[in-house]
Amino acid sequence: MNTLFDVLHVVLAVFIVGPMAILPMTAMRSIRAGQGGQVATLAKSTFIFSLLSILVVILGFGLLGMSDPQYGLSVTTGWVMTSLIAWLIAILLNLLVVVPAMRKAAAALQPAGEAGAPAQSKGYPQIAAFSGISTLLLVLVVVLMVWKP
Repeated sequence: MNTLFDVLHVVLAVFIVGPMAILPMTAMRSIRAGQGGQVATLAKSTFIFSLLSILVVILGFGLLGMSDPQYGLSVTTGWVMTSLIAWLIAILLNLLVVVPAMRKAAAALQPAGEAGAPAQSKGYPQIAAFSGISTLLLVLVVVLMVWKP
């Protein structure tokens, strides 16, 4: 059962957390191209993948619960706690800053919006900065999951 949870945890991390980190970067390209509909779709997808990342954490808790007692792992273990905090900050940044900025950009790019306005006025800096921070936090989580200091 441990192997099954381990495989599911890694597969979900790749196929859920990966897009959660990459889609905002794709949205920035769509903003530069003036594709409001594409940005709106990417905002929705980023929102969904961010929420789905909770499944990765749940499977991680399952793995933690099944870990061999000789390792003394718990939620308060340093690298586990740091990973949880980094993931929580990343998901909050995505849900509270990045996705709303993407939605704002999509609305501004719609035909009735500011079609000719520069990308910077459409939330581009917020998307770039906060999705970058979120991605770096997710990279930290991966490093801690592999390294387990």
